Amino acid sequence: MTVPLIHAFFDEPSKTVTYLVIDPETRDAAVVDPVFDYDHASGKASVKSADAVLAKAEAENCKIRYVLETHVHADHLSGAPYIKLKTGAAVVIGERIKEVQAIFRPVFNAVDVSGSGAEFDLLVKDGEKLLLGALEIEVISTPGHTPACVSYKIADAVFVGDTLFMPDYGTARADFPGGNAADLYHSIKRLLAMPAETRLFMCHDYLPKGGRTEYTWETTVSDQRLDNIHVHDGVSAADFVSMREARDKTLSAPTFLMPSIQVNMRAGKLPPADANGVHYIKVPITL
Repeated sequence: MTVPLIHAFFDEPSKTVTYLVIDPETRDAAVVDPVFDYDHASGKASVKSADAVLAKAEAENCKIRYVLETHVHADHLSGAPYIKLKTGAAVVIGERIKEVQAIFRPVFNAVDVSGSGAEFDLLVKDGEKLLLGALEIEVISTPGHTPACVSYKIADAVFVGDTLFMPDYGTARADFPGGNAADLYHSIKRLLAMPAETRLFMCHDYLPKGGRTEYTWETTVSDQRLDNIHVHDGVSAADFVSMREARDKTLSAPTFLMPSIQVNMRAGKLPPADANGVHYIKVPITL
């Protein structure tokens, strides 16, 4: 079996990991969950993180064919449009993006959003396969964190998005609109039914309080089944749902929630500029 070359890029402000995945035979490549640098306090943005990925791709003499989005992220803005602009790569997301757009389009009165997922180049469904040189990208539907979440299996590596975190941090929240803790449990169990040695790559890492002091983002099915604090072997669906729903009630909204949703449901594009040429992020106010 051909094993992909995997390079990780960690963005500390959003705790997000972007991956450059390369077929060593053909040098075709994919980028998983790229970051667009955004400072919420000032509104300033840059492409520093995306440029680092592009520089590595150039150094590796590879051609980026796809940008693989695991879901509409609520904690960072996507760098997908910039990667596409520079490489011609197709931007891919799960077909249930339509549901996410239907949920959030009225929240932000985002009348430009299609509701059909047309902002993306490829909408993929469970079991669908894309060719990446000599490798296959297999799409695995993993709803729960959001309805449109997918994981991407490439040889022995699975990029799980926000479905799982490192074993000492547990699992993703399921309280966003369209999220569901029971769906999340079943999605996780589907991933953990894979061979024990399967490598799992997280979209984020957070340092548990009182735990390790270095960020890490790669684990295995075996490690998750043995040590995941939320969903190790023996944890029932009922127990998981009870824990997850109780924990979610204590969590505050992610710092980048408002800008991330508005940008990422548009495939990483900013909302249309106003008449003055400036792009604005809306914040709905409830009185």
